[in-house]
Amino acid sequence: MTSPVTTPDRRRWFALAIVMTAAFMDLVDVTIVNIAIPSIQREAGATVSQIQWITAGYALAFAAGLITGGRLGDIYGRKRLFLIGIAGFTLASALCGFAANPEMLVASRILQGGMAAMMVPQVLSIVHATFPAEERGKVFGLFGMIVGLGAVSGPLLGALLTEWNLFGLEWRPIFLINLPVGIAGLLLGRKFISESKAPRALKLDLVGVVLVTLGLLMLIYPLTRGRELGWPVWGHVVMGSSVLVFGALVAYEKYKTRRDGSPLVELSLFKVKSFAAGIAVQIVFGVALGVFFLVWTMYMQVGLGWTALHAGLTGVPFSIAVSAAAGISVQKLVPKFGRKVLQTGALAMIAGLLLYIWEAGRYGAGIASWQMALPLVVMGVGMGLIVAPLTDAVLSDVPREHAGSASGLINTMQQMGTALGLGLVSVVFFGTIGDHLAPTEVGQAFTDAFRNSLWYVVGVLAVIFLLMFALPGRPAQHVEGGAQDADPEAGPVKKEPELV
Repeated sequence: MTSPVTTPDRRRWFALAIVMTAAFMDLVDVTIVNIAIPSIQREAGATVSQIQWITAGYALAFAAGLITGGRLGDIYGRKRLFLIGIAGFTLASALCGFAANPEMLVASRILQGGMAAMMVPQVLSIVHATFPAEERGKVFGLFGMIVGLGAVSGPLLGALLTEWNLFGLEWRPIFLINLPVGIAGLLLGRKFISESKAPRALKLDLVGVVLVTLGLLMLIYPLTRGRELGWPVWGHVVMGSSVLVFGALVAYEKYKTRRDGSPLVELSLFKVKSFAAGIAVQIVFGVALGVFFLVWTMYMQVGLGWTALHAGLTGVPFSIAVSAAAGISVQKLVPKFGRKVLQTGALAMIAGLLLYIWEAGRYGAGIASWQMALPLVVMGVGMGLIVAPLTDAVLSDVPREHAGSASGLINTMQQMGTALGLGLVSVVFFGTIGDHLAPTEVGQAFTDAFRNSLWYVVGVLAVIFLLMFALPGRPAQHVEGGAQDADPEAGPVKKEPELV
């Protein structure tokens, strides 16, 4: 294991600023695209399935590469992989910004997600290797602030860049803005980041990566294209066959464990009840977020005819509520009330969604931003109570030696859930909208589709609430052999700030 720095170098703070900027760039990129989707659809002529793949493709590539990216960093050096990732992310951003057609944009987004999977897992690994233990609490606090800032600024920044139409480029600046940031991060990272490796790093499991990616593609591709193609028989066959691929993945991972002890997925983790339930929560929560954020954007900008800036400003109360509740839940509530805080968050999100469903039906296409504020704040508070402490709750009962790989698996599964949710949008949202709407019918049709989608999200959150009963009543804190004392070099780490 790479030992912590014993004589801290002042340059470590420059290194921190660089890797945190990269993490912020990734967080913003996820939220900034959603707000520009209607503009991309309008200006680039993208189809419904292409719109879904612009978002789902990124999430799928990110999910499939997260664990592999972390292990590559352990083997070949975190600094090296970070620089490769940020260089590739910047290049992919340029390709997105200058995409000549929707097909090129989808391919560039998939590349961008893959490069993010190389870059992001190195962030906290570099922090662990660069900062002494007594400073890491402060650093994790800064990381939490970055997460909150990304949630708040992403939609606003996307709205402003789209609305300003800089140099007549329409939506393209939302990607091009990454170029100066990425280039600066690459140049400064070479100078200020120290290299680190894990000498006992696990081997790569490329077969596992292929099986995971193939299974997800077989499930998600027919979902996104099914409506446009009239739900052909082959689509149902392919989706059903994905179960066989995931079964083959489980069998191969068992074999890989016996052969060299370095599987992509550590199956023994699922014997821990709280971890298995937590993974289920992460997947299902990802589905809920994937559905909500895309249909919410389409509802406001296409259904209600709002500008990107109008929609972005409408979302500000939600983002602020998420950030505020996340901070309070970690520092004040979870240490006192434990699992009940997360379950309260699920119930609050359900309450906000039900209120939103009622208001959308009550006011129709004439609904105003201020009328959406209350349900969005209630939903934001609920989401904040879940997202910040969830990772630690899931990791509480995980054995020390597997905490690193468990952290990577948690984030991977949530990304996979998000990709699946984005694929389901064609069923729960676009599936209820007619193909040939008169201009006067658009508002009502999109409102009805939005309300229909929210009912599905309510159902998903009810499942999450029930699954949370399997989480530990109170996450373990600094227990010998527990996740909190985990070896930071055990694998890829990309998790929320720890409960302290």
